[in-house]
Amino acid sequence: MHISEGILSTPVLAAGGAAALVGTAIGLAKMDYDRIPRVSVLSSVFFVASLVHIPVGPASEHLILNGLMGLLLGWAAFPAILVALFLQAVLFQYGGLTTLGVNTLNMAVPAVLCYYLFRWGVVRFKTRVAVVFGFLSGSFGVLAAGILVGGSLVLTASPLEEPAFAIVILHIPVMAIEGVLVAAVVSFLKKVKPEVLGASNAKPVDKV
Repeated sequence: MHISEGILSTPVLAAGGAAALVGTAIGLAKMDYDRIPRVSVLSSVFFVASLVHIPVGPASEHLILNGLMGLLLGWAAFPAILVALFLQAVLFQYGGLTTLGVNTLNMAVPAVLCYYLFRWGVVRFKTRVAVVFGFLSGSFGVLAAGILVGGSLVLTASPLEEPAFAIVILHIPVMAIEGVLVAAVVSFLKKVKPEVLGASNAKPVDKV
C-alpha cells in the first residue's frame, strides 16, 4: 500500500508527515531499551514482507503484517514501520520520501488500533480463543490501512475516489491471508513463548 510520490496534495503530505512525527515520538518514548531487539526484528519482517508487491493504481498490494506489529509492539510500531519504509524508499524506490509520513501513518495507526482492540484477548484467553483475536488483528490491520490509503487519495482529489475504492476491495484477499498468518503466530507464541505476548503473568479465563 505504498503511495507513490507525485500523487498526494501538499496539505495531505504535510498533515500526514506531522501526524507520523507525533506517533513516532510517542512510540520512541514508550520503547524501553529491552524492547529494541524486538522492534528491530519486526521492522525487518515488515521490510521483507512488503518487498513483494503488486502495483494497484497509485499504490501497491502486498503483505503488511501491521496487525502483528501492533499486537507485539503497540506504539513502538510507529518507529519500526518508519524505518522500514524509509529503507524501502531509499533502496528500492517503493513509495517515496515525500510520502514517507503519510505511508507511515497509514500503516502504523491500524497497528496501534490493533494493540488496543485485540491484544487484551490474545493475552487473557487460552490458545483457541486467542487465535481468533489474532486473526481479527491481522485482518483489521489490512482493512484499516486500506481505508486510510483510500482516504489519503480522496482527500487529495475527487477523481481518485475510484482507485481508492479499488485499493480497499483488492486487499480483501490480503486481509484473509494476514489474518491466518497472525493467528498462526499467536498460536505458536502462546505455546512456546507466551511472555512475548505479555501473557506470562496473565491468567487465562477460558478452558478450551
